[in-house]
Amino acid sequence: MKPIWKYFFGLLILVTVVVWLAVIVGSDSNLHIIACDVGQGDAILLQNASSQILVDGGPGNKVLDCLSRYMPFWDRTLEVVVMTHPQSDHYGGLIEVFRRYNVGIFLAPSVDNSTQGYQVLKDLVKASQAQIVNPQRGMKMRLGEIQLDILNPTAELQDEEPGTVGKNRLGAFSPKRDLNDFSVVFNLSYGSFDALFTGDIGPEISDQMAKQLALSDSRRVEYIKVPHHGSRNGLTGELLDVTSPEVAVISVGKDNTYGHPHEETLKILRDEDIKILRTDEMGSVEVVTDGEKWWVVGK
Repeated sequence: MKPIWKYFFGLLILVTVVVWLAVIVGSDSNLHIIACDVGQGDAILLQNASSQILVDGGPGNKVLDCLSRYMPFWDRTLEVVVMTHPQSDHYGGLIEVFRRYNVGIFLAPSVDNSTQGYQVLKDLVKASQAQIVNPQRGMKMRLGEIQLDILNPTAELQDEEPGTVGKNRLGAFSPKRDLNDFSVVFNLSYGSFDALFTGDIGPEISDQMAKQLALSDSRRVEYIKVPHHGSRNGLTGELLDVTSPEVAVISVGKDNTYGHPHEETLKILRDEDIKILRTDEMGSVEVVTDGEKWWVVGK
């Protein structure tokens, strides 16, 4: 009979090999954009090398399944979490995310929502080690090879709510406007690949984005996250004309009661010959780029 230590030693070697194989196979230098299938809501995981950015958490805990599927099993850190705005279909899943993961930076507007769920999330964020950052147009953030350029909310929008700019805190004010207007909108750059993430902005903010981007030398994007789950009260033809995306991703629940995505939005996209990818039809949608070309995984 072999000494028991030999069995433990053999098991240790096996576990070590499995872990290193997972590291080698599971990591690459590409940027992975995963629109998680979380039902009627948004949750988008951005991965590059060993860094992760989570944009929103969907309405419930399905985001945890997405993180477990795409993140290495030993990695319990999200370098950045972006909450575009405090509505439950965007923040709901972040409650359990903060209970189970370490978060480096929490990027979120200072606008408040009096719902019980958001109060729970605020308490969890404050109790964590996460750095709270209230984004504003003109702000830039870099994580490895990824750069984020904030396009919304604007200082002008927040100036309508005195004393709210530059505080870097959550729930600073209850807005007079629709919460959607305060959605964090940002352009992501990775090499020559650009992606526009739009939260739930409506037509007014969408057209403001179009006018702003029209003045920019780098206004064209390859990827757009269609605002407000494909609602007719989100994407505008003006924004599409300026950005000329090649692929549009719609995060939406199957058979949802809102009728999302609306046919008007789909028609705008089809008329521009833009490839449409939907989570209600495909499940989680993964787009990968090497900084030049892009492709859809498994499709």
